[in-house]
Amino acid sequence: MLPQFNSDYLSGSYRGRFAPSPSGALHFGSLIAALASYLDAKINHGQWLVRMEDIDTPRVVAGAADEILRTLDAYGLHWDGEVVYQSQRHDLYQDVLAQLSAADLIYPCSCTRKALKQRGGIYDNHCRARQLSPEGNALRLTQTQPVYSFTDLLQGEVQLSNALAEEDYIVKRRDDLFAYQLVVVVDDIDQQITRIVRGADLLEPTARQISLFRQLIGDAPDYAHVSLAVAQPGFKLSKQNHAPAIDNTRPQPALCAALRFLGLPVPDELQHDSVPTILRWAEQQFTLQALPRHREIQVSLLNDGHYDFTRLTA
Repeated sequence: MLPQFNSDYLSGSYRGRFAPSPSGALHFGSLIAALASYLDAKINHGQWLVRMEDIDTPRVVAGAADEILRTLDAYGLHWDGEVVYQSQRHDLYQDVLAQLSAADLIYPCSCTRKALKQRGGIYDNHCRARQLSPEGNALRLTQTQPVYSFTDLLQGEVQLSNALAEEDYIVKRRDDLFAYQLVVVVDDIDQQITRIVRGADLLEPTARQISLFRQLIGDAPDYAHVSLAVAQPGFKLSKQNHAPAIDNTRPQPALCAALRFLGLPVPDELQHDSVPTILRWAEQQFTLQALPRHREIQVSLLNDGHYDFTRLTA
């Protein structure tokens, strides 16, 4: 266990977060995750933070971060404190990496994606004992706290294969960028996040993140993974899939659609009311336990501008 973090923060007050990647504008799937996270924080009288996950700089779109913040503001999702940008926190990540290295938990790896695919797709700790140079190679973390299963507040018991749970995963890429799995945990600890509400597409990586929490501070926050909005089974709404941006100028239709997706159909008389009024109603109705527990819900935009939802159980 590394000592630089406050290891008893999880006993403190509720702190949630929304952590978008500024690779494009917010779409309907992003709104669902933001809204669920926001409402859960509010009904628990907690803080709701916003963090820009812009560590993967080649994917960052110029101006996207500011546009995301304008969209959250237009939808009444006002955050607490200052927005954190991962691209400004390299010293923190490097410090944690250095401590892991000093504990002999980091080693270089030269395995390419092609080589891993030829060996079944899961890294088999091939380079752990090879003592390679860090130059030009990725850095992997020796897995000492494998997580074979965990309990999600919405999705219940989640099982992983032994091979995936025991895999030594990359914490710094060969292009010298810090890996998401490292920085997301370091940020959550540093910001003292106690509950993470996000999309179900991140269920599997959660086990890896829980294992790193255990290596760093010995415990992990609560997780709740909401149903994922998909255009068709297995095809989520995402920036990479060119999901359309939600409308900042008239937020009520998308806001009401997102609430309906979360199992909270807004009464007809409120659907054209102000955004704060709709959110106040939502706070009075929202409970995490009542959210849909499907991994995916298929959505399609109808000609009248409304969304049609078809539940999936993938």
